[in-house]
Amino acid sequence: MRTIRAEAAARDPDAAERLAELFPMKLLERYGPVISGYVAINEELDPMPLMKRLADAGAELCLPRMTERGISWRLWSFGEPLERRPFGLSEPPEDAPEAEPTLILTPLLAFDAKGNRLGYGRGHYDAALAALREKGRAFACAVAYAAQQIDSVPIEPHDQPLDWAITPVGSIPLFMMRNMAALKGG
Repeated sequence: MRTIRAEAAARDPDAAERLAELFPMKLLERYGPVISGYVAINEELDPMPLMKRLADAGAELCLPRMTERGISWRLWSFGEPLERRPFGLSEPPEDAPEAEPTLILTPLLAFDAKGNRLGYGRGHYDAALAALREKGRAFACAVAYAAQQIDSVPIEPHDQPLDWAITPVGSIPLFMMRNMAALKGG
């Protein structure tokens, strides 16, 4: 999946800008105002143009910061400094105010139509999403190239489903696909 993502990134250098244009702003209205994004590493699809659009529309932004307990969400605005951290991550400083996002733009390696997500194998996003969902509303939106959608992602009991996926060619309401599959017995 890393190779597929890298090939998609190489074929489509304008993907991040198109993704920002195609994002359905009704998601901000319904699931905002606190939006978590991420700083892309390797060939991840860069959510920054989308985050800029959301901030310009009134969203309050935050980014993940890895701690000993897992992911902590920290408020962040464009122009504020980020710290270089292990694994090539850029994160808000430790003293940045904590946040509880209600719309989480989520990086990944692959996803399927049922909303299953293949991450990097450590379960950090799953644990963070589960904690947010226990406290209330949390809507997980994959940010991906269309080529990252596959037929089926293997899942484990702790995996948290995605609710939506946005790609440079359009968006997919995964919660609806998951519900239709459940009605069909799949």
